[in-house]
Amino acid sequence: MTHTRPDEPRHALVRYYGWLRRYGLNDSHSGNASVRDGDRVWVTPSGCGGDTLAPGDLLACRAGEAPPAGASLDAPLHLAVYAARPDAVAVLHSHGPHSIAMTLDGEDFVPTDFEGRYYFPVVPVLDIPHDLYTARSPAEVAAALATHRICVVRGHGVYAAAESIDLAYKWTCSLESSARIAWLARTAGIDTGRAG
Repeated sequence: MTHTRPDEPRHALVRYYGWLRRYGLNDSHSGNASVRDGDRVWVTPSGCGGDTLAPGDLLACRAGEAPPAGASLDAPLHLAVYAARPDAVAVLHSHGPHSIAMTLDGEDFVPTDFEGRYYFPVVPVLDIPHDLYTARSPAEVAAALATHRICVVRGHGVYAAAESIDLAYKWTCSLESSARIAWLARTAGIDTGRAG
């Protein structure tokens, strides 16, 4: 019989958040992440670094309550996503450079590679003005992730929600791979089209 330690969700969150940094999907202190653990949601603290985050640094949030002081600016967004996605166990926010670059035009992203299209027929791109980000992003990102695996806030970054933290990480990596392929095709002068 396998026993689950109560701290495992936090250890997993730290591991995956570190991988976002290690593999170029975040810089040293960007992005944020959360994992649902019963009635709690563990959220990364504001300004934390992917290289140094420890399980004890994570902050507990609960639905219907204001996030604690020091929680990520996106903590209300994470809680809104969980409310819209009862099946979701993890939310990852990252800054994959190709994902951001290929969506700066504000158009929804349609992958051109086979796997990208298989996972994401279309990736919604949300255009939220910088000065309205904290007010509007929780509702808008939650609405997008209620019907899509992943979305992008134009010029800002990627949000993925899934039934496991591993799956949220997979969606994040897969989108960056698709965006990199689209970027390389464009650089090579190959017209892949935006749809079809």
